[in-house]
Amino acid sequence: MSFSEKIKSSPKLKKFIHWLLIPTNQARPRLWVKLFLNPFYHKKGKGVIIRRWVRMDVVPFNPFSIGNNSVIEDFSTVNNGVGEVQIGENSLVGLGNVIIGPVKIGNNVILAQHIVASGLNHNYTDIHQPIHKQGVTVAPIVIEDDCWIGANAVITAGVTIGKHSVVAAGAVVTKNIPPYSVAVGNPSRVIKTYDEVQKEWIKTS
Repeated sequence: MSFSEKIKSSPKLKKFIHWLLIPTNQARPRLWVKLFLNPFYHKKGKGVIIRRWVRMDVVPFNPFSIGNNSVIEDFSTVNNGVGEVQIGENSLVGLGNVIIGPVKIGNNVILAQHIVASGLNHNYTDIHQPIHKQGVTVAPIVIEDDCWIGANAVITAGVTIGKHSVVAAGAVVTKNIPPYSVAVGNPSRVIKTYDEVQKEWIKTS
């Protein structure tokens, strides 16, 4: 049995290791994790810029990667505590974004300001237990290449946004968006798609 398997099979050992990495009831990892562990487990491409005031709540037991020439702007939060966060090449995570894994962001993606993309949901079905004690469920978010997500949009767990799609400012995306689409509203709906035959964007009925 490997060391990681031993940790997973022992609740006490798992709890102790988790405490070594992250203080109790917190999401931000300890400084020693950031300095001495994460660089060996996470992948960072060339020309990457992660601004000074970004909160990187990333831990070594889940993957985090960011591709060449991508940028994460100030006041954003990136958290891979319950799932992988992957950011492709030449992508922008704008001011004040919240990215909670599992989330996969493709290449040449623009995320404007104050977007929330969370692959996590809190369980709530047991009315006799506080919600924070009922655990979480996760479902991956995928934002494919060349997308533009407008300011203040919310992307919920399990959603895929297809290639070269646009999500309007303030939209709440609860269902998949097909490639080459424009989506608006709460809940979001597709109002335009690109027609390959006519070579133009067509309003949907």
